[in-house]
Amino acid sequence: MTDLISTAAASALMLQQELLERQSPDGSWRLCCESGVMSDAFLLILLQSIGPGEQDQELIRRISARIASMQQEDGSWRLYADQREGHLESSVEAYYALLACGTYRYGDPALVKARRFILSKGGLGEVRAMMTQVLLAMTGQLPWPKALRIPVESLLAPSWLPLSLFDLSGHARAHLVPVLMLSSGGYKLGAGKLPVLQELIAGEERSFRLPPLLPEPLSGILEAMSSGHSPLYPSSLKRAERYMAERIEPNGTLLTYSTSTILMIAALLSIGYKPDHETIVRGLDGIRSLVWQYPHSQLSHLQIADSTVWDTAMIGSSLFEHGMAAGHPPLQSAARFLAARQQSEAGDWKRRNPDAAPGGWGFSSVNTRYPDVDDSAAALLFLQRAGKGASYWSSEAQERGGRWIWSMQNGSGGWPAFERESGSPLIGLIQFEQSAQIVTDPPTVDLTARTLQWASQAGAPLPSWLASALHAEDGSHPGMDAIEKASKWILSQQTRSGSWLGRWGIAHVHGTGSAMSGLLAVKAPKSASALYRGMQWLLSVQNEDGGWGESCSSDVDGIYRPLGASTPSQTAWALEGLLAHPNSPQPSIDRGIACLCSLLEANDWRSVYPAGGAFPGHVYLNYESSRYIWPLRVLAQYQNRYAVN
Repeated sequence: MTDLISTAAASALMLQQELLERQSPDGSWRLCCESGVMSDAFLLILLQSIGPGEQDQELIRRISARIASMQQEDGSWRLYADQREGHLESSVEAYYALLACGTYRYGDPALVKARRFILSKGGLGEVRAMMTQVLLAMTGQLPWPKALRIPVESLLAPSWLPLSLFDLSGHARAHLVPVLMLSSGGYKLGAGKLPVLQELIAGEERSFRLPPLLPEPLSGILEAMSSGHSPLYPSSLKRAERYMAERIEPNGTLLTYSTSTILMIAALLSIGYKPDHETIVRGLDGIRSLVWQYPHSQLSHLQIADSTVWDTAMIGSSLFEHGMAAGHPPLQSAARFLAARQQSEAGDWKRRNPDAAPGGWGFSSVNTRYPDVDDSAAALLFLQRAGKGASYWSSEAQERGGRWIWSMQNGSGGWPAFERESGSPLIGLIQFEQSAQIVTDPPTVDLTARTLQWASQAGAPLPSWLASALHAEDGSHPGMDAIEKASKWILSQQTRSGSWLGRWGIAHVHGTGSAMSGLLAVKAPKSASALYRGMQWLLSVQNEDGGWGESCSSDVDGIYRPLGASTPSQTAWALEGLLAHPNSPQPSIDRGIACLCSLLEANDWRSVYPAGGAFPGHVYLNYESSRYIWPLRVLAQYQNRYAVN
């Protein structure tokens, strides 16, 4: 036991030293938020379409080298290591990008193998993922699918209609607005500059062979509308153009996403902008700022967004929990960085939350108008620890942050990520494969549970302003009223197996560890049975080596799928839930800690397995910070629980 505690302490110290070496001069931690090939392919095809300059030649070489390095022996590209077979959409994206930028020619063996795989899956017509269809349609490879030929005039629909643009999630809107501009016209990005992928079309039909996603009457109405434009068409394009312009961040990106920015540039080109227009030049510069240069490598990757705020807040709190003093210079530097990024501008979230004042934080370092609950709770918790009494952090700023988080709670009790009470029953009529979690912004177990953890550590009693903000009717403590509602909602989401499904991490292991930690942090009433079942489920899926590992395929299949190996982040997620439960068996926890320390020492493929949720079935994220955040938290909790003083 003593030896294991010493091993855990040594592993935690190793992580802490690595983090201190990697902290940026501005106090932040800037680590890679890695995904598959989609964003890389979009960028290479955009650059080829507008004519890459000298400054982009090295970038193209490094990104195409990364894409090529990820090809499998059967010619395909995969989303994650244990995917049962190659992923059609990723393979199409990679093939198209490598051919377009000239890295390979048509007859090169790598493309021959890729082409054989793509055709074996039915060719371009079988592509189901929305973003891949957009890439192919906007460059003229196949006609636009019916589900995306929604008239751009629909942007003028009032928000009170049954189906409005603002029923969608913010990230869905940022991508859909430029897509509707592109699909409503005859513009083809890169016409005459891009290869024609005729060789990837199986059979004679040049269209996406999708099953009908809309009821026949609605499908007919949309098809009739898409055959022509109303007199509102010119003003609709102007409104779409203005919509994007109002959401451009200081670095030139559209809502901080590289993919939405690429679509914005294509849409602006389609209405007559020149490649040297200031908005396009700034957008390209913003995209380039999101390119990650792998150290000691000739590879580069375009991140969908940078995770700097999240990484800095969570790493800072992990170091604090491990015992670093709040006044230590690295933590003070990180706190100053985060305090400066509290938002003061109202974003689209204001439409469904009109009485709340700005005060949240976003995911990215340049995010000024798109806050989310998870990052806000993480940043606020760290600042409450490290910023207390500091000149850069005031009680007013703390109150604004807390007010904003509480105001975002849904009526159900759960917290969404970006916008409260989003969605419309009609959204379900217009969906692509595995798109339900992207089109809307439902409350999630993992995010709600982490918000409860923040609430439990925000200080007691909770601020008096909650009395009016939360509308308690029976005179009870309003903060506890909101906490009880959130706890009941989490309990209602437990599956029959005893697990909870997470959204922003894969999947049942993440959701269950988060739910247990959150419920126990607030001492949720009537939760004993549910917590016991959650504990038993975690123990039932513990691997022989003592760790935990869940496949990304769980995210699509909807049921737990074992990875067949343990990963550091998933092992830490499970351990955090078990360590929160007073009756968890110590031998199982000890085995988990021993496995975690071994995984951190190995630092192999298991450490980079993508365990972050993004676009279900199409994009998964490997947060480089996950190697540090979750293990460091759990090692500290383990030492606090079992170390003999």
